Amino acid sequence: FCSDSVEEDSEEEPKLKYERLSNGVTEILQKDAASCMTVHDKFLALGTHFGKVFLLDIQGNVTQKFEISSVKINQISLDESGEHVGICSEDGKVQVFGLYTREGFHDNFDCPIKVVALHPQFTRSNYKQFVTGGNKLLLYEKNWLNRWKMSVLHEGEGSITNIKWRANLIAWANNVGVKIYDFSTKQRITNVLRDNVTLRPDMYPCSLCWKDNTTLIVGWGTSIKICVVKERNPTEMRDLPSRYVEIVSAFDTEFFISGLAPLADQLVTLFFVKENSEHMDEEFRARPRLDIIQPLPEGCEEISSDALTVRNFQDNECRDYRLEHSEGESLFYIISPKDIVVAKERDQDDHIDWLLEKKKYEEALMAAEISFKNIKRHDVQKIGMSYINHLVEKGDYDSAARKCQKVLGKNMELWENEVYRFKTIGQLKAISQYLPRGDLRLRPAIYEMILHEFLRTDYEGFATLIREWPGELYNNMAIVQAVTDHLKKDPTNSTLLTTLAELYTYDQRYDRALEIYLRLRHKDVYQLIHKHNLFSSIEDKIVLLMDFDKEKAVDMLLDNEDKISTDRVVEELADRPELLHVYLHKLFKRDHHKGQRYHERQIGLYAEYDRPNLLPFLRDSTHCPLEKALEICQQRNFVEETVFLLSRMGNCRRALQMIMEELEDVDKAIEFAKEQDDAELWEDLISYSIDKPPFITGLLNNIGTHVDPILLIHRIKEGMEIPNLRDSLVKILQDYNLQILLREGCKKILVADSLSLLQKMHRTQMRGVRVDDMTRPFNVVVFHCRHMFHKECLPSPATIHGVQFCNICSAKRRGPGSGILEMKK
Repeated sequence: FCSDSVEEDSEEEPKLKYERLSNGVTEILQKDAASCMTVHDKFLALGTHFGKVFLLDIQGNVTQKFEISSVKINQISLDESGEHVGICSEDGKVQVFGLYTREGFHDNFDCPIKVVALHPQFTRSNYKQFVTGGNKLLLYEKNWLNRWKMSVLHEGEGSITNIKWRANLIAWANNVGVKIYDFSTKQRITNVLRDNVTLRPDMYPCSLCWKDNTTLIVGWGTSIKICVVKERNPTEMRDLPSRYVEIVSAFDTEFFISGLAPLADQLVTLFFVKENSEHMDEEFRARPRLDIIQPLPEGCEEISSDALTVRNFQDNECRDYRLEHSEGESLFYIISPKDIVVAKERDQDDHIDWLLEKKKYEEALMAAEISFKNIKRHDVQKIGMSYINHLVEKGDYDSAARKCQKVLGKNMELWENEVYRFKTIGQLKAISQYLPRGDLRLRPAIYEMILHEFLRTDYEGFATLIREWPGELYNNMAIVQAVTDHLKKDPTNSTLLTTLAELYTYDQRYDRALEIYLRLRHKDVYQLIHKHNLFSSIEDKIVLLMDFDKEKAVDMLLDNEDKISTDRVVEELADRPELLHVYLHKLFKRDHHKGQRYHERQIGLYAEYDRPNLLPFLRDSTHCPLEKALEICQQRNFVEETVFLLSRMGNCRRALQMIMEELEDVDKAIEFAKEQDDAELWEDLISYSIDKPPFITGLLNNIGTHVDPILLIHRIKEGMEIPNLRDSLVKILQDYNLQILLREGCKKILVADSLSLLQKMHRTQMRGVRVDDMTRPFNVVVFHCRHMFHKECLPSPATIHGVQFCNICSAKRRGPGSGILEMKK
């Protein structure tokens, strides 16, 4: 079947696909012509111009045939169950019967009956109702006597051309417009007038379609209205129906409407098309169009439009076309006298077909992968190969190679074919990085072929492949030999040497790999040693390792002392004291006691190579010989270190003297005196500073909390000019005031706490004391410490100034006791 998109943009993908309904339908339409058709989810019912009704399966095969009349069948109606059918014909015949019983209604009218509609629930006994439309709208109901009762619902507005029954609502069209009848309330609730009254209703009939139980779509001429049935507010009813209709969307179309059907929130519209002839001033009938449109409140948007090449379309009128749909599967049937076309939404297979047709291989491949489980016709690999071929033809070799990884998957035969194809076109490098290298792999010869290609043309690329590819992909010895042959021509090439070391590593010839790494001073040498435990091989290469990277080498040696002892390292570094110092310093930082036997040696190393860390070393080391350290520091005139050593050896006065005389740093001298907290040192400091005004200023500013400033002030000679004396004296007074305030604050806190505790003790002691019953016959004295005495047994010396004390507690501590409680019989 041929359909053409009438969209200007040919790259727009169609929304629907089409096929002719064939098999038995083909034979029927060769001899007869279709006049109407009704669609059920399970079967189709086709009426013809010769008065026959055929029941068809979904493929168009005839399952049943009924001889109804000798003239045109106008309408066929099915209930929702598909068990009952209503048929009317041009000669006035109306038949309603069960497909499996043939029992029902049969009558002849004296006028053509254009339409018939069964109640949707006709199968149920209390819904045996149907309507017919000729000159009148007639309702037939079966009463309790099993007889049919007829009533007129409407008349007087010309022939009724269409009826659609949904739930409790009946919509019909006559010459004037469209009306809706509410079967539940027995009321007519609306009248939608026909827009273009110049068009003959029999030539351009009204199309009706229920989208749901309350939404009616009306198409007539070139006008479409979407009507919604709504409940009226009870306060507004009065004498009005309980429901009303609101037109939510109305718009005009370019062509004449032959049929309508809903598709989600969109509309499928069948148009009868007339076009002007290019040579004559007359119209001719063109192919009908099936459009998908999106209704809007004040118009519509065209989503897609297809021109359909139905048989004998040149001879058809607007009334000859009908559009029926199956709600369950979104199937749309375009009925014309000599052709029936089925339109359905395009599925993923159709989408992929269209992408391949447009050479959009990437999108087709992605779509095929997404829908892999549900895919029917397409081989994902076949699509992918088409895409790869397309990319190769374009010269986009890298993209083609990248797609091989996704497309070829686990098919090793296809992989090898592609590798040889890329070799033929000189693009082995392009495919190399995408070859399988996991559990599934190609023959070793394939990988070796690519490695030889890189070794011949690109050393860096060769090195990259060796690093990325597992060694088991290829014959390692063959590649080692090839690299060795290339090194004979270029023996200093670092890229080849590094790659050879990696190959030796994979081959577990670690000594040879280590030699190359050390020769190249390569960063991976430490990783190689750790990974393969090569510490026994580096005992004589410690100096080389430290020359390469001292920090990494020392960390490695210290982390593996169990494999290379400290003594061995010190022995190896004996001739390189600067390296030895780095090693011993880090050893000391890790553990102050591990290298204690080398602490004496470290003094000279610190003095020579790292003086900033000498003093911290002297402070932290408990194994350092102080005399040796003092000798070295004095030889090198290291004053700070000498001061520390003198103070540690107990010669604080000499240390203070060096600070004052050699460093001339009063702040450091004061700090030193504070640390030692020795009155004699303070006296020496004052004596030394008394004739030096800057020193006096420093003392006045700092000694207030350790030495009485008056002692210093009394010793200052009269007339001596002291820098910032006023500020120093003010600071002394402020410090004094601060001390007084602190003392007063502490006193207040102490008094408050004492009072609070005294009150608490008083409250506690004023509580009652429990006395045993056995003591009641006697005079008892009970102390608040809970000791009790018979009054006669309590010695009189325990009373002082009228206050009596517990003898037991008084013996433990001297002091006042609590008041007493006296109980008398």
